[in-house]
Order: sequence, then C-alpha cells, then structure tokens
Amino acid sequence: MVAAMDTERARFNMIEQQIRPWNVLDPAVLELLSVVKREDFVPAAYRDLAFADLEIPLGAKPGQTMLAPKIEARILQELSLRNVDTVLEVGTGSGYMAALLAAKAEYIYSVEIDPTLAETARGNLGQTGIANVSVETGDAAQGWACSAPYDAIVLSGSTPILPEALLRQLKIGGRLVAIVGEAPAMQVQLVTRTDEDAFNTSIVFETVVAPLINAEQRKKFVF
Repeated sequence: MVAAMDTERARFNMIEQQIRPWNVLDPAVLELLSVVKREDFVPAAYRDLAFADLEIPLGAKPGQTMLAPKIEARILQELSLRNVDTVLEVGTGSGYMAALLAAKAEYIYSVEIDPTLAETARGNLGQTGIANVSVETGDAAQGWACSAPYDAIVLSGSTPILPEALLRQLKIGGRLVAIVGEAPAMQVQLVTRTDEDAFNTSIVFETVVAPLINAEQRKKFVF
C-alpha cells in the first residue's frame, strides 16, 4: 500500500511540477496523464525513473528513448485530438505515447523500425487492454501511405527537415506535430493542412531530441 501511495504521489508531482508549468493546461490531457500508467511502459531497469524529467533509454541503439513527460504531454495537447480521428505515430518506442493517443482518438497506426521495440510495445499495450492501436514494424520516416490519409500525425523523434510525403498524408484540416531541425537548434512545429496545397506552420517550443532512424537529411552544399 505504501509503495502504491508513493507511486501516486510521484505521478501527482510529475503532473503538477513538470507538466502543468510547461503550459499543459488542457484538463483532459492532465486527467489522461493520471489514468494512463506511465510506469507500465518503462523498462524494468528504469522503473524508478518513470516520473522523472528526463528521457529514458529503451533499446541498445543511441536515441531509442521515451521522451521526457512534459514533452509528451505538450505534444498531445497541441494535436487537439477528437474521438473520430485516425492518427499516425512515427516511432512507437515503448508504446506509451500510442496509449495516450489511443485514449483520445479513434484509431492509431504506430510504426516502429526496430522489431524488438515493436514487439515490446505490442506487449505493453496488450497488457493494458488497449485495442485501438496497430503497431506496425517498418520505416515510416517518409510516412505510412498504406493507411493514409490521417487526421493527425506525430513524430516521436526529430527530423532535420519535414518530408513532403508526410505532409501529403494529412487530411485537409489535419494536424502534424514534429521536432524539426538539427542539434543544437530544434523546434517543435505544429503543421495544419488548410487546403490541398496549403499548410500553416507554427512554432510551439524548442528542444533537442535524437533523430528518427532514416530521417530525411538536409542537402549539403558542396563547394
């Protein structure tokens, strides 16, 4: 009982001390962070750090991490999901963000390039009883055309530039949130498709996270 109380206190502190001060004020998002148990998606070796303000390693390769809780929460808020939305997540990781997305949207297509992580995510989601997520094994750095178009797209790793193919897989009115740029200057961008060939982009905040495997690179100038 004491351990359970400690866990709930740590969750409460994460929400009130890390997430709410980061302008995450949507009551539905804050409630969701209380309901979806982050610790169920953290590797056992790092379970004590489930609510810490840091990235948690997930796999053997550099950059395979869970994003810090405040970044996950802010991305979720910016997507403004509805219960009729179909969402593409690029980079499943442990499945935690997919679980958050699934609680707000109708269906999630989550694509993970690492087969081991994809299998772990399926297990985590299955154990928590989440049924409206399909975890696919593959490379979605350029999108996942077979299930397009989407109401929302989220990238769980950074990309030096936003591929045109990803933008074209948004429905009109659809939203995409991605961390764009190269260290030390990256921006979380919210892109809304306003027409067939029109996109509105706003900068949400700045951060630095590891890039997606096979993320599209900027063309280098050769002199």
